[in-house]
Amino acid sequence: MPLDPQAKAFLDQLAAAGAPGLNELPVDEARQAIKGLFATENPESVSRVEDRTVPTANGPVPVRIYVPEGQGPFPVLVFFHGGGWVIGDLETHDPTCRALANAANCMVVSVDYRLAPEHKFPAAADDCYEATKWTILNIASYGGDPNRVAVGGDSAGGNLAAAVALMSGDHGAPSLAFQLLIYPVTNHAFDTESCKQNGKDYLLTVESMEWFWNHYLASEADGNSPYASPLQAKYVNSPPPALVITAEFDPLRDEGEAYADKLKQAGGQVTTSRYDGMIHGFFSMFAFDACRKAIDEAGGALKAAFAN
Repeated sequence: MPLDPQAKAFLDQLAAAGAPGLNELPVDEARQAIKGLFATENPESVSRVEDRTVPTANGPVPVRIYVPEGQGPFPVLVFFHGGGWVIGDLETHDPTCRALANAANCMVVSVDYRLAPEHKFPAAADDCYEATKWTILNIASYGGDPNRVAVGGDSAGGNLAAAVALMSGDHGAPSLAFQLLIYPVTNHAFDTESCKQNGKDYLLTVESMEWFWNHYLASEADGNSPYASPLQAKYVNSPPPALVITAEFDPLRDEGEAYADKLKQAGGQVTTSRYDGMIHGFFSMFAFDACRKAIDEAGGALKAAFAN
């Protein structure tokens, strides 16, 4: 399909502004740039929002808890934001978490994991796993149901959600109801057909992907860890059901769909949903019609998983 008209208008506007690529900026400036990219004027309201910290062996990890309207106990989505493990935070993904809480009628626990390059792999994955364990142990006191907990995230956050699911399988705990993987990073490689087709001009570029990975990994060998590259996992122990969302004009498209296939081969119940005409990042771009459609699809998938 051709590029979606809303995505094309967005990319044309970016090109006209002449803004440098994220990989051309110092880390601090890149972190500021992403805040403007995902800003929305009217984020959805929810019943309650609470900021808390999760104590871990590596220090406190901030989390933000979103509670929807209605009567609990609510199922829970532990959410990990995107941004190449380098940029993004609780604020950049606040509108997305609010929308997911309402679409799935669930609590959302958004995790402000440690970022690279200050904290290299596996810091982010470790923080996300610890925050997930904390959620299951403590969420009942906030009105959540510890027996219905899912993980999810977009891009690098999708990578972290997949890593947490793998860790949970390897360690035998915690038990997860679902994994929501939104155009996830799944492999430390840049050789897919979608990288070749979409590696320039569609917001996320191969150059920026390399920049993110170089900040995240302490060594090339770390890129072969299944917790960095889930697609390289030798096996997946009883993977939780999954929805894998991809975008046609995204360099990450093929590795996300390859990971969905890997989960299926391991016996997982997996739905793969490619959004034709769309670009990386669309799930958090509320001016796009496809954003609302994808959030509704994710909400429906979460509701179905939590009902089982």
